[in-house]
Amino acid sequence: MQTVLGIDVGTQSSKVMFYDYQARKVAALASAPHQLTSKADGTSEQDPLWWFQAIQAALDSVDPEIRQSAVAAAVSGQQHGLVALDEGGQAVYPAKLWNDTSTVDQCNELTRAFGGSRRLIDELGNPILPGYTAGKILWLKQNHPRAFDRVRHILLPHDYINYLLTGEYRMEYGDASGTGLFDVRRRCWNREICGLVDDRLSDMLPEPRGPEAGAGWVSKEASQEFGIPEGIPVAAGGGDNMMAAIGTGAVSDGSLTMSLGTSGTLFGFSSSPVVDPEGTIAAFCSSNGGWLPLLCTMNCTVATEQFRELLSVGLSELDSMVEQVPPASDGLIVMPYFTGERIPNLPRARGSIQGMTLANSDGPHIIRASMEAAIYGLKIGLDSLAKLGMKADSITVTGGGSRSRAWRQIAADILELPVTLPVHSDSAAMGAALQALWYRDLLNNGKNISMEDVIAPHVKSRETRRIEPGEDRKKYREGYAEYLAYLELLKPRYQ
Repeated sequence: MQTVLGIDVGTQSSKVMFYDYQARKVAALASAPHQLTSKADGTSEQDPLWWFQAIQAALDSVDPEIRQSAVAAAVSGQQHGLVALDEGGQAVYPAKLWNDTSTVDQCNELTRAFGGSRRLIDELGNPILPGYTAGKILWLKQNHPRAFDRVRHILLPHDYINYLLTGEYRMEYGDASGTGLFDVRRRCWNREICGLVDDRLSDMLPEPRGPEAGAGWVSKEASQEFGIPEGIPVAAGGGDNMMAAIGTGAVSDGSLTMSLGTSGTLFGFSSSPVVDPEGTIAAFCSSNGGWLPLLCTMNCTVATEQFRELLSVGLSELDSMVEQVPPASDGLIVMPYFTGERIPNLPRARGSIQGMTLANSDGPHIIRASMEAAIYGLKIGLDSLAKLGMKADSITVTGGGSRSRAWRQIAADILELPVTLPVHSDSAAMGAALQALWYRDLLNNGKNISMEDVIAPHVKSRETRRIEPGEDRKKYREGYAEYLAYLELLKPRYQ
């Protein structure tokens, strides 16, 4: 048996997948949790050592024979996180994560210094949002100057794991495009915005590369620590959304994927840059040579999980409970901004419940309304993508929320598109494994090979679990309009 290894460093845990590409099945799948440091000021941080320990624990739980069957590897990682390393490759400060909103002032400072959001979009393709890495770097410089003075290398989470595997400091286009420092059209660092953060920053950042450059080869040290073969190639990897795109087959024009996880994302492949003049859609590069216009909301399954725990509702009860509540939850609207929000850009926003009456203020209504709110937020992105000329006949849905039959039906009805599930639900880990397979084939054949052609036999949808929009979509048009109306009322409070 020969396998390819996909590693996925998420917010809550790290996962490893060994995929038997000849038998087209997962040979082993394991995960281990992370700690998370959160504070009331929006701080969200993790020690990069925790990622290493979780990956090691997950790999240790896999049969050594399966670990030794790996012929290539790739890493998927949570986007935007700041990993600041000293000369010896040690972290000088905990990694500030994608959902850290404590850097609002730094983002505003950089935006003003560059000439405003409009110029940022014109020059780089994206505004600088609090989730992005640029503001985190300036925050570290301003708040911990001694630690910043020691910084020699700036990496993102998946780059850091690549460094642990190979000893090389590298970065690829896809994840780099979510830093707020990257020109997505020209695929290079913007020297002006880097200089506004710090004169040394351009020297701290690796030169960005395409997926064909790879990340290196598994070192002797990494082989001993992780129990995987020394010298196998490590593909470039990418951000979790870029890898999920590969894992769900969104590698050609017109395909859309939606992820219902801690954050919510909606994205699709494009063979040319797609820049949203309004800044709602992130103009990211993909990790397979194209571009990946993307909407990200910071609160997707968050509200439902909060309410589910508060009301002591088990996962097994969820679908049957919310299916008793009519679509649009009798006018109940949840504004699910527990961790601030990225789109709309309201990092200081807070969660709330609107439209409560004696008839709808019970547990089932509140939980269903929170599920609907997650999809309302993503519909903003679908509408924006349509304005930019990107349309789809269906959406592949992944992430923890996709396991709920009720949530998939809500998504189909609100978005008014059929929803399908991928064969492999762990799409980011699968995408990393398939990128590793493509990269190995590329090295072995010595010529350019289409990633689409390589992954096509391994990525399919469960058409038997396809959900079509129902008559409830009419009620959801009214519910969505109510959601947008409450959003406009609340914006002044949080801006």
